[in-house]
Amino acid sequence: MSATAPVATVDAAEIARLDEVARQIRLAIVRTVNHARAGHLGGPLSAADILAALYFHVMRIRPDEPAWADRDRFILSKGHSSVGLYAALALRGYFPVEELVTFDAANSRLQGHPDMTRLPGLDMSSGSLGMGISAGVGMALGARLTGRDVRTYVMLGDGECQEGEVWEAAMTAARYGLDSLVAIVDHNRLQQYGWPGDGPDGRMPPQVPGELVAKWSAFGWRVLEVDGHAMQAILAVLEEAAHGDGRPTVVIAHTIKGKGVSFMEGHYFWHTRAIKPDEFAIAMADLGEPLPATDGGPR
Repeated sequence: MSATAPVATVDAAEIARLDEVARQIRLAIVRTVNHARAGHLGGPLSAADILAALYFHVMRIRPDEPAWADRDRFILSKGHSSVGLYAALALRGYFPVEELVTFDAANSRLQGHPDMTRLPGLDMSSGSLGMGISAGVGMALGARLTGRDVRTYVMLGDGECQEGEVWEAAMTAARYGLDSLVAIVDHNRLQQYGWPGDGPDGRMPPQVPGELVAKWSAFGWRVLEVDGHAMQAILAVLEEAAHGDGRPTVVIAHTIKGKGVSFMEGHYFWHTRAIKPDEFAIAMADLGEPLPATDGGPR
C-alpha cells in the first residue's frame, strides 16, 4: 500500500500481512546470524515490527529502482542492527533472500554495518553511533532545497541517544523546522555496555522513565510514543508523524530487546552472541517454524 493510504482504511488482513512480514524478518535475522556464527540479535529483533511497517506499507520506495530520486529515505543509525535491515530489504525485493547467507563474509555486500557503496537500497553507511541522525538532517535539508516531497526516516537506539552528536543534530533540525524528518528511537531499554544496576542481568536502562520524551521535547521536537510491537499503533503513529507541524518528529517506540525469542527477550547479553544448536531450535519454534527432529544444528 502507498504511504498516502490512511490508517483508517487498513483492514485486519493488512495488519495480519504486516505482522507476518515482521515474523519473517525475525526468522531471517535468527537464521542469518546462526549461519554466520556472528552478528547482532537483540536490537534487530526489537526493531522488526517497525521495519516491516516502513518498508511494506509506509515508505514510498521502488525496490526495482533503488535510486529513484523521489523515494523516501531511511537511515539505520544504529548500524550494528544491519541484519534486520538486510532481512527487510531482501524480503521487499531489493536483492535475493538467498544472499542473506553471505552476511558478514569476506567480499559480501552484507557487512556487519551497512555500506551504501556496496548494496543498492541503502541511503547511508552507518555504524559509528550518532552519525545517522546528522545524515538525516542533511537529507531533509537537501529535499527542501531541491523541492522534493520526500520524507526522511532515521532509526536510532536508545543507548545511542547518549551520544552528543545526536543532540547537536536534534538542535539543528529544530532550528531549521525540518518537519519532513522523522526519528524513531528503538527504546528497548538495554544496551550492550552501560551502567551496572539491578535491572535485567545487572544493567541499568540507558534512560530513566520519561527522559527521552523530556529531552527531545526540550530540543524543539514533536514527540510521539508508541508500542513498537503493535502494528496498528505503529501505522497510526507514523501517519501522524507524516503530517508536519513545522517541527521535526521523533517517535519513541517502546520495544523489547530480543522480541519473539523467549530466552532472548529482555537480556542485554543477547545484544550480540552466537547461537547454540539447541538455542536455535528453540528460537525457530518460538517464531513458528519448528525444526525437524534431525535438523537442530546450524543452517
